Amino acid sequence: MNGHRGFSVLRSEAVGAVRTALVSAENLQLTLKTELSQEEQHLKPHTHTNGGPDETHTKGYCTEVNDDLKEMLESNKESLKLEAMKRIVGLIAKGKNASELFPAVVKNVASKNTELKKLVYVYLVRYAEEQQDLALLSISTFQRALKDPNQLIRASALRVLSSIRVLIIVPIMMLAIKEAASDMSPYVRKTSAHAIQKLYSLDPDQKEHLIEVIEKLLKDKSTLVAGSVVMAFEEVCPDRIDLIHKNYRKLCNLLVDVEEWGQVVIISMLTRYARTQFTSPWKEDSVFDEHSVRAFYESDEEKTRDETEAKAYVMDPDHRLLLRNTKPLLQSRNTAVVMSVAQLYWHLAPKNEVSIVTKSLVRLLRSHREVQYIVLQNIATMSIQRKGMFEPYMKSFYVRSTDATHIKSLKLEILTNLANEANISTILREFQTYVKSQDKQFAAGTIQAIGRCATNISEVTDTCLNGLVLLLSNRDETVVAESVVVIKKLLQTQPTQHSDIIKHMAKLFDNITVPMARASILWLMGEYCERVPKIAPDVLRKMAKSFTSEEDIVKLQTVNLAAKLYLTNSKQTKLLTQYILNLGKYDQNYDIRDRTRFIRQLIVPNDKSGALSKYAHRILLAPKPAPVIQSAYKDRDRYQLGTLSHTINTKASGYLELSDWPAVAPDQSVRNVEVIEPVKEWAPSLGKTGKSKPAKSSDDKFYSDSGEEEEEEEGSGSSSSDDSSSSSEESGSDAESSVEKNSSQSSEESDKSSSQSEKSSSESDTEKKKRKTKKPLQKKTVKPTAKDSDSDENRNVAKEARSSSAEESSSDSESDSDTDADSGTEHKKKTKSKAKPKVEVKSNEEVSLLNLDDFTPAPVTQLKSSVLSPSLLGDLEGLCLSNVSSTIQVSGPAFVPEKSHDLLHRMTGKGLSAQYQFPRQPCLYQPTMVSVQISLTNTSDHPLEQIHIGDRSPTGLNIHCFNTIECLEPEASVTVSMGIDFNDSTQAANFQLCTKEDHFSVSIQPAVGELFLPITMTELDFHKEQGKLLGMNESSATITMAAENMTSQPISRPVATVANLGVVPSGQDNVHRFAGKTASSGAVVLVTVELRELSTALITINTEKSVMGSMLLRDLKQALAQA
Repeated sequence: MNGHRGFSVLRSEAVGAVRTALVSAENLQLTLKTELSQEEQHLKPHTHTNGGPDETHTKGYCTEVNDDLKEMLESNKESLKLEAMKRIVGLIAKGKNASELFPAVVKNVASKNTELKKLVYVYLVRYAEEQQDLALLSISTFQRALKDPNQLIRASALRVLSSIRVLIIVPIMMLAIKEAASDMSPYVRKTSAHAIQKLYSLDPDQKEHLIEVIEKLLKDKSTLVAGSVVMAFEEVCPDRIDLIHKNYRKLCNLLVDVEEWGQVVIISMLTRYARTQFTSPWKEDSVFDEHSVRAFYESDEEKTRDETEAKAYVMDPDHRLLLRNTKPLLQSRNTAVVMSVAQLYWHLAPKNEVSIVTKSLVRLLRSHREVQYIVLQNIATMSIQRKGMFEPYMKSFYVRSTDATHIKSLKLEILTNLANEANISTILREFQTYVKSQDKQFAAGTIQAIGRCATNISEVTDTCLNGLVLLLSNRDETVVAESVVVIKKLLQTQPTQHSDIIKHMAKLFDNITVPMARASILWLMGEYCERVPKIAPDVLRKMAKSFTSEEDIVKLQTVNLAAKLYLTNSKQTKLLTQYILNLGKYDQNYDIRDRTRFIRQLIVPNDKSGALSKYAHRILLAPKPAPVIQSAYKDRDRYQLGTLSHTINTKASGYLELSDWPAVAPDQSVRNVEVIEPVKEWAPSLGKTGKSKPAKSSDDKFYSDSGEEEEEEEGSGSSSSDDSSSSSEESGSDAESSVEKNSSQSSEESDKSSSQSEKSSSESDTEKKKRKTKKPLQKKTVKPTAKDSDSDENRNVAKEARSSSAEESSSDSESDSDTDADSGTEHKKKTKSKAKPKVEVKSNEEVSLLNLDDFTPAPVTQLKSSVLSPSLLGDLEGLCLSNVSSTIQVSGPAFVPEKSHDLLHRMTGKGLSAQYQFPRQPCLYQPTMVSVQISLTNTSDHPLEQIHIGDRSPTGLNIHCFNTIECLEPEASVTVSMGIDFNDSTQAANFQLCTKEDHFSVSIQPAVGELFLPITMTELDFHKEQGKLLGMNESSATITMAAENMTSQPISRPVATVANLGVVPSGQDNVHRFAGKTASSGAVVLVTVELRELSTALITINTEKSVMGSMLLRDLKQALAQA
């Protein structure tokens, strides 16, 4: 009741806001005409007296264009308005200012033309924020558009409404967002998630209301919405991780199907979430190896082993779920997604698993320069801590001549980080080449890299020093200067051994002109003046001559050298020191003047000198620690990889820090979303349709990874997703959105199934046993409804109840209970649980087959040779070259349905209409193809020329095209035939139907029954083939048949309508048999319908194509249950 009361209050506030907005809009409208006319007068060319002739001409031309567009927008013809809007949107795309046209454009927002309305909304989204007062005039139109039957119009209206940055309409925006969050179209719900961020930036006080909407949208199972709502979550309430708990597993499983930029946002959010919910996998005292992965699957044997090992690290199943579901995204074409997964593994994965991201990151180095820069920055940070990750790919970081300077510097950084005793000789050879580069900045960076290598690897220190000394004779001043600076740093580590180098540098001093290099040599002379007692005074003498012309940094070091020599060798340098101090006393730079006064008081004793002069020797000649030459990227790991803060090495606005791993993991049960007592919730939902729908959903789940789920859902007319999507479509332009929606819903099914397997894998064996003993007691009351079909938990209970039901055979429950074809976990679970609900010989036989075979269907020859034949003769019969025995032959179709399907509508095809049907005849062009008849009709008033088949997809699709139709007269029709090899799959064959001027994308979606060819065989051959296709090759179900279908003739008709199968003679009145083979591979398909008491029937399908078998079983159940 409180929720309804709050909603009514919000609605009343919105009404008040509308009245306020309309009043202000009316006041604006009174002055609008005069203001606009004045503006138009100002736009006339003669008023621009200051501009030149070119400027005047340009502005005049723009005014003429705008006037023409205004006239077109104000005309009564929709075509002119549409053309004007196309031109205006084109101007916006080119960066031109079209804001002057706002009044003329906004008038057309109420147009009935859908295409025109879409373009108007595109314009309004761009200029609504700039022209807020004018946009308020049409606010009531935007509100009406929120109820439009077209989902694109609803979304566009919400987008424009949220672009009007006026506080008085905040209640209206809030109401619109709440209504859009419940819209049946995922595209509109996605737009509402985007509007949340705009409203929050406009009025942060709405945070609590927006969090409620975010919480609702987080429960949405559409992949289209997931990325947008997580982005809204990150903007509005990133600290509310309690909202993520229940949706964590769903987000992990939806991740693969979310659009690319949504994946980036979700991965970033889940990285932060995982750092707060799981314990660190990097503990030094823990033993982490492959056993911990097995512990995730809860094998009994490994469980006991982990209990005995106290220190063994056991990863949380949800932690493992995140790592496993993000791993495939390393192959994404989007570099941001790959980078996001890489940073996730870097921050969350065990150290022995992080290396799997290496190859993907190296692959990104082939991309654009901007991408290289970001990726190399992250690799530079990684390579400091874990050199072994990138060492095998060291050649990928060699510098190319075409690389930009900043790319060269990063590669140099990485090569330096990767240097060790084993590869240093190779790296130094590379560096020798780089030093000769024409890029001076890069050459200087190379010398610094050589210095770092010499510091880090003591074995090559002498070699590097000698090489740098040789560079002192280089003609390039930059190289010489950098060499001096690096040598100075290296000599500080071992000065006693290298006095010769100091002497050599003193000899080169006159030829070096770079201030930093001269200052470095002077510092070395002063610091080690006792080791070069004869050379240092002479250098000071030369500096005294040129003191006034030197740079400031050189003057400062000259003063320091004079002070040190005065303390160590005052006899030779006393007068020189006084002369230099006098010069410095009157220097223009105050730093030098201050330093001179300080040094004079420190080293020259007099009556005014304080106690400090006693310690002059200890101050100036104190031993100084050697500088540590380290990477500039050493401390960047304090920021999360892949973020802006990491790139600029400064905390950016909006940066969210990664928290430290918790010492003790929080309660993982907060992520469980299981329904404890689902029976009470489902008990009232008993009905006729309760049997076929659960079987459909479980079949979909079992084959969620096979890629055929989408096609079978689109092909069935009773699909609930088709009904919901059709209600949100009005024009032909929305067909693409409908397809996208259907595909997203089918991907939800598969994602739910994988999340289901994760939940089941995280439960203990004892809980599974308890559940399996309880479920058979509830089998009569548990019936799922369409309302509850969205719940993963309800699906789980429904499946277990069906698997224990006496109405279905064990083979059907076997296929229904599996939710993830790729999971080895389910393999083990089914072998344990199959024998419990039923005590039958057949069930035991299936258990043994499960132990022998893998889930993936093996080739036909292997199946034949592995059949458990009763004798050697049976084995030899299974080894014949053809897929079927010689007594089995293809026959004519038992029934040919006359139903045809639309291939191309006349409106979409610009007058060309096309329909297709399956004649169920063997294809003349190729035996593996399915024959398809296409009827082409020209409904236009002009002939269509050169009608032919164009590009096709998937690229490997084998299609025999019909010959090009040179000319098709108006109102004429022609029927052509073509062959398509569907490869035993219901995946749609997509191709282009082309005319001379146009190309139309079309698709042929086959029902599973059209992929068969009917065959004839004796009852004995039927039993023999059936004996070879037991176990996992058999699926069956018990149904309640319509009374009209209980006799022989009505049974043959619906079966033949659903599938192109031949009738097999039967010696029993209550048993009807049908046989066929798949067109592409020739695999045998056997169907048995056994009539039983109380209008029930057992349908059994035997085929090695288990996917097709389950789909055919679903269609037959639906056909026979209907009158």
